[in-house]
This record gives sequence, C-alpha cells and structure tokens, in this order.
Amino acid sequence: MSAVRHIAVIDIGKTNAKVALVDLATLSEVTLRRMANAPVRQAPYPHHDVGALWAFILDSLADLNREQRIDAVSITTHGATGVLVDATGELVLPVLDYEYDGPDELASDYDAIRPPFSETGTPRLPLGLNLGAQFFWQQQSFPTEFARAAAMLMYPQYWALRLTGVAANEVTSLGCHTDLWNPWTGDFSALVDRLGWRELMAPVRPARDRLGSILPALAERTGLDPQTPVFCGLHDSNASLLPHLLSDAPPFCVVSTGTWVVSMAVGGKTVALDPARDTLVNVNALGNPVPSARFMGGREFSLLTEGSAQSWSDSDVAAVLARKTLLLPSIQQGSGPFPHHTAAWRKGEAIPPGQRFAAISFYLALMTATCLDLVGGDGPTTVEGPFARNQLFTRMLAASTGRAVIASEAATGTSIGAALLASDQRAAHGKGQTLEPPADPAWAEYISAWRAAVEAIG
Repeated sequence: MSAVRHIAVIDIGKTNAKVALVDLATLSEVTLRRMANAPVRQAPYPHHDVGALWAFILDSLADLNREQRIDAVSITTHGATGVLVDATGELVLPVLDYEYDGPDELASDYDAIRPPFSETGTPRLPLGLNLGAQFFWQQQSFPTEFARAAAMLMYPQYWALRLTGVAANEVTSLGCHTDLWNPWTGDFSALVDRLGWRELMAPVRPARDRLGSILPALAERTGLDPQTPVFCGLHDSNASLLPHLLSDAPPFCVVSTGTWVVSMAVGGKTVALDPARDTLVNVNALGNPVPSARFMGGREFSLLTEGSAQSWSDSDVAAVLARKTLLLPSIQQGSGPFPHHTAAWRKGEAIPPGQRFAAISFYLALMTATCLDLVGGDGPTTVEGPFARNQLFTRMLAASTGRAVIASEAATGTSIGAALLASDQRAAHGKGQTLEPPADPAWAEYISAWRAAVEAIG
C-alpha cells in the first residue's frame, strides 16, 4: 500500500455512532457519517443494537471510500462495555447497556469480591458502570450462555474482531472504571483471577498495534483494499487525550465532552482522589495512570435543552450574572462529583430562553471545574467535543478555574486521537480559540454564589 494518509475512524458513542474520515496530513476531519445509537429494550435485558451499528459501519466505510480512498481503519468507543464471544466470534449474550440496573441485583455479592479503590483506581458505581459488575451479573444470571464464552473483549476490540478476525484487548478500556485492571502494575486485577476470567481475556495489545487487514468479505462489501490495516483502538476519552500526550508539555488538562464529560489531569497537583465523588484512575494510550473525574454532562445538557432554544445574547449573560440565576447539581444522580444532590434552580423562575441557556451552560462549566479541582488540574485546559463550541461553557470554565481554556476546533475530538494510532507523527491538530479568564468581577461573584449554594446543600 502507499503511505497511510486517510484514516476511517469508527467512533461508537453512547448517544451517537460516527464514522469520520481523518486526513493525517492536516490532522482534520474530511467528512463524517453519524447515526443515533439507542439501546434495544428487549429481552433478555436492554442491549446495544450491534446489528444496526455493524450495517452503519459497513455502509459508512463504503460511502467514504467512494469519496476518498481509505488507507487504514481505527476504532474508539465509550467505556463500561464489554463483549462475550464464542470460539467463532459470535455473541454468547447481547452486549449489555450499562444504564441497565440488573447488575444492582447482585450488588452485595459483587461488593464482597471486588478489589479496593487503592488497587484499581475504580470507584464503586451504580448500574453497569463497573464492567466487572456486568460480567459478574451475566455469569450468575446466565450461567449456560456464559459458559460458552471463549473470549472477553472490550468494546473497541469487539469491532476490531469483526473487522479482522483477530481477538485482542487494550488498556485504556480495561482501565476505565472496570474493576478489571491494576493501573499500577499494568496487569489484571485480583478480581479477574478470583473469578477465573484470566483465561477468557483476549491478549492485551497496544492501542496502536495493527491487528491485521480487513477481512476479504468486508473488503468486497465496502470496496476497501483487501490489505487495508485495522488498528487495535482505544477508549474514547483517551482518544481525545492522546494528541496532547504526544505534543503538549505538562501540566495540562483535557476535558472530553460527549454523553459524559471526562476531565483528565496530566502533570497536575498531587491530590487524594475521592471515589465517592466519581474520581478515578484512567489508563492512557501510553499505559500510564491519569487522574480523572466525570459526570454525565452531555446527557444533562440534552435533558435540559430538549425542545428549547440554544441561542443567547450578551444581555442574557449579563442578566444571569447580575441576578445570579443558578442551576444546582445534579440533573443525573448516581454519578459525578455530587452524586446524591437533587437538582434545583435558584432565581430561575420564568426566565427567557436565552437566560436559561446561559445558566445551563454555566452549570455544566462549574461542574467541570469541580471535576478538575478534584483531580488536581493545572495548566491550560483543552475542551474536546461538542462543548468546545459552546462559548458560554468555555468562558465560564476559564473563569472558574482561573486558567486558560482552549476550545478545540475538531468536530469530534476522539477521531483525531484514534487516527493518530496509525501514524508516528507527534504534532497535534489545530488548537482552536484560547480564552483567558474574564476580568469582569461579575463572573467571580457568580462562581462564589454557585459554590456557596452547593456547599450549603451539604
């Protein structure tokens, strides 16, 4: 094959699935295909519609390849998702939706065997947000099907298996609040051996490993060259982080926004992580631990703005700051830095849509700043993903951290990082607009009012 330049990135998010074509020469997205990604709410439990996703992936690869020859394929997906396959690569159970509460039925049994936070950097999370709890529940609830499993795969590598026939695992997904990985030793946790799962775990490969070429039948289906390489892939937040690991000098922070807002600190201040506030230790694509914190900000934004205008004016901003219209956490309870707080508005009665949008944006920024504080964030903060285009969010984030914020210009921050798996280059993509903390004291007064109101909740 000729030099690798155009990378098709399969990006499976919790809310949307995308296939982006990335030009490595410019580190930019040439084009993008997108579909909504909703779980199938049918027996035996809510699960991901892998059939629809697979058809979308293949159709998108064919479409993109007709526009511009695809030189390689890379993969990134959301976390908290694993797959059980038999010896032929077929599912033995549907891919469980992590928002299903079934695993909570066995919470006490699971709590008795899961490793401590000090070993895994994994906080105890509800529903299926700990992948170990998912696998445990499936093993106990569906023993016959589970016994047929020949391999446990993380979600990016499930799609890599379907593309190449090669089974693998990778540390960014293994280390994403799963209870399955010890980031300090770079090996599986005690839980994996305790439950006899080590022999099921597919071999761990680096994210940038070329697993193999696309299968011949898929090459024919999509029109791709049969020698098109497929790379191992990685967890989506870590895909956003990778370009900065390769090119930025610490300390710095990266905020990856999508359904989840994940805040990651590199070279930051030394702090004790609090697992009760949804802090955790991620593992980056280079295999190193990264203090992280998160909340379901994208989901909250969708719930708060559904059917309402997302426009605003300077007078709307001034009114919200002066009146101190506050939205207090949490819209989505059970995770984030305030998992047990109930959302409430202060001075938010009958406000115009522009003011409401401003207050929502400020709330999301202040939640993000809280997450950055919890992980010792220092240096400039780059915002990746949809929130980078929300100027109110980025301005308030700069104000509430007291540090510069860079709004990434990439449409999907994950795609650039995933594409870089196929490249040896170290230069990051264009940074985008840099915002310094605003000088107007009204911003600082608003931040103080929000923090005091949150603290008063207890």
